[in-house]
Amino acid sequence: MHYPNHIAIIMDGNGRWAKQRKHNRFFGHIRGAKVAYNIIEECAKINLKHLTLFAFSTENWKRPKTEVSLLMSLLIKHLKKEQKKLMANNISFHTIGNTSELPIEVQKLLKETSEVTKDNSGMQLTFALNYGGKQEILNATKKICEIVQSGKIKLDDINQDIFNTYLGSSFLPDPDLIIRTSNEQRLSNFFLWQAAYSEFYFCEKYWPDFEINDLNLAIQCFNNRDRRFGNVKPRSESHIPTRAH
Repeated sequence: MHYPNHIAIIMDGNGRWAKQRKHNRFFGHIRGAKVAYNIIEECAKINLKHLTLFAFSTENWKRPKTEVSLLMSLLIKHLKKEQKKLMANNISFHTIGNTSELPIEVQKLLKETSEVTKDNSGMQLTFALNYGGKQEILNATKKICEIVQSGKIKLDDINQDIFNTYLGSSFLPDPDLIIRTSNEQRLSNFFLWQAAYSEFYFCEKYWPDFEINDLNLAIQCFNNRDRRFGNVKPRSESHIPTRAH
């Protein structure tokens, strides 16, 4: 099987999964966290180079304070617990998003986990935390405006490559495959710039039911896509229609 270079996953449906089972929404988040680490370990085993998980969006602050607080507690618990597994699987850990607005203990653990795993040469795991695609683009635009005003670069010098360097996720290649669970078919402010030529795979299952087999099905589907990036594949002359006389 041919594997993408970078898979990004929108882990959706934890709350609805719990509600279907007459549980508290947080029970779904607990189950979802276990699934996330199963998928992380599997991606490391297949030697995937980059995996990005959309863990907490800038819009998620609108949720009830108790749920947000519990989500942060769950993140703290798993960061402490999973550092050894990241090291055992040779995974380097990174984040994108405005993590400075997260609780201090979360910030400390994110920094610690990144530092501990920085020399690992295997899969690059990135958590999108307090992340929003619109905000990322806006922040990059502001930085470029400041540099243009300072005279370091000219307006006409700005191109896609330069713009990319000012994105918070500039260290990542664009995602080849974006997977979203719960059968929702939208980006929800995730990787708006980077997803220009990504392939999408929408899974009907809620995230807590997502399994390794579902990951494999998504990759198989990706392998069947015809990725042309705006170009056309060359055709033999026999397929070129002749003009009628």
